Amino acid sequence: MEQIYARTKAIQEDKVSGFCPGCMHGLVVKLIGEVLEEMDLVDKAACCLGIGCCGLQMDYMAYDNITSPHGRACAVATGIKRTNPDSLVFTYQGDGDFASIGLAESLSAANRGENISVIFINNGIYGMTGGQMAPTTLIGMKATTAPGGRKAEEHGYPMHMCEILNQLTAPVYLERTSCNTPANVIKTKKAIRKAFQNQLDKKGFSLVEIVTSCPTNWGLDALKSLEFLEEKMFPEFPLGVFRDR
Repeated sequence: MEQIYARTKAIQEDKVSGFCPGCMHGLVVKLIGEVLEEMDLVDKAACCLGIGCCGLQMDYMAYDNITSPHGRACAVATGIKRTNPDSLVFTYQGDGDFASIGLAESLSAANRGENISVIFINNGIYGMTGGQMAPTTLIGMKATTAPGGRKAEEHGYPMHMCEILNQLTAPVYLERTSCNTPANVIKTKKAIRKAFQNQLDKKGFSLVEIVTSCPTNWGLDALKSLEFLEEKMFPEFPLGVFRDR
């Protein structure tokens, strides 16, 4: 037990969260920190942050972070990992960053089987930048750039990144989780640990997609946002393991 407490801390415990009430970013960031501490990887960790709410992670973490150009986190992570193969390199990205602006970089890194881990936050909306429609915005769901709701004939359909990446040969681990219940929080933590362990084992590209809420841009309170996850988001983005090699 003394050895555990002697390890380098990943979480800056004197910081107060600046995430909106009901946002799950803070919880996911805490889970990442816990996993790094438990695996004794804090001093080896390097996180490539996407632009937006994901970028706030650097305010609360004590391990190395770098903010990537918008959408280019997987490309930056590739460079860091290839030049520092002994480091634990992972990205922390939202749906706009990973699945829209950075779609080419994300798919290319996965297709090459880069030995990195991706933590992908899917809340169906652009958060920090103003509530614009994201690739994962649901049909009928309103956004500042789709005030009448997303229409398939005008905006296309929501993108399912686990399913898309599952069509590629190289990825070794693809799982979609959430943090809406204690049981799902436990599953998410296990998924993050597995994605990191796969990298240590040099298996290749791992993705953990976490379906979360955005009460502020959804126009709902925290409790109603949890109901929206259950009733709307999960039917569109079913949770589960899509690949585990």
